[in-house]
Amino acid sequence: MQDYFYILVSEVYKILFLLVPVLVTVAMIVWLDRRVWAFVQKRRGPNVVGPFGLLQSLADALKYIFKEIIIPASSNKIIFILAPIVTMTLALIAWAVIPFSEEFVLANINVGILYIFAVSSLGVYGIIMGGWASNSKYPFLGAIRSAAQMVSYEVSIGVIIINVLLCVGSLNLTDIVLAQEKIWFVIPLFPMFVIFFISALAETNRPPFDLPEAEAELVAGYQTEYSGMMYAMFWLGEYANILLMCALGSILFLGGWLSPIDIYPFDLIPSPLWFIVKILLLFILFALVKAIVPRYRYDQLMKLGWKIFLPLSLIWVVLTSGYLLYFDLLPTT
Repeated sequence: MQDYFYILVSEVYKILFLLVPVLVTVAMIVWLDRRVWAFVQKRRGPNVVGPFGLLQSLADALKYIFKEIIIPASSNKIIFILAPIVTMTLALIAWAVIPFSEEFVLANINVGILYIFAVSSLGVYGIIMGGWASNSKYPFLGAIRSAAQMVSYEVSIGVIIINVLLCVGSLNLTDIVLAQEKIWFVIPLFPMFVIFFISALAETNRPPFDLPEAEAELVAGYQTEYSGMMYAMFWLGEYANILLMCALGSILFLGGWLSPIDIYPFDLIPSPLWFIVKILLLFILFALVKAIVPRYRYDQLMKLGWKIFLPLSLIWVVLTSGYLLYFDLLPTT
């Protein structure tokens, strides 16, 4: 019995050791997001609360904590409350299989890529629950938009991942990284990397694809009736998903924790630090897109996903498999 207790404490410690840094990082990338927008638009950005405005996210969090939580009288109260909890929980549990190095991963399962794909697919339920339970037309329209958008772009992301899996022969995320020791997949699969990046923008409801919460026509979409910490949980889930997509992009195409320069003194830098740097670089690209690219119309969004990205990614699967088969490069394990 005592052994089970120690095992339980050890597992809880590992989970906290992963989740606490993720939550802290989410707060910090909001600051980075704002600073990048300010840089592009020649503004100062957050610079008052704390040095360089670093405590602005903490101030925002305190504001959400002390704000009153208002639940609409006509809403389905149980589902209304569960929606942000589901969204944030699903965004966090996906990190369980993300390898920060060959040794440091919470759950090194053989079907890690399927686990992430399944958990990220479930994320749409939190948004649908919030929009429907609000019993208001703007949240409901935002939830319907989000469901169609996320399902559409999950299809293209899934087909893109098949290209990587053909080159690796494994669904394990650690194996995918180790397969890139000689060449990162971003080089032979560059068109798929571009499509993955754009699809990740749509999957996480980031501009120019932030149509489920479009302020111009839907007020704030599925979040309209939410306030206080319940709104903040949606916000945390959204940014945790963005970081997850950046981490997945780094693993699939940028060599994960592998160093780009294997010479002194770069070979002394810890592997997890390289992984974090790659995640931040991808996130900066996310922020730059928000500051530069105007929002798409919804019909343009659907056309891009179904008529351009899906056919292109399917064609590339055929080309990749044909190339590997012709040169006898298909993995045997």
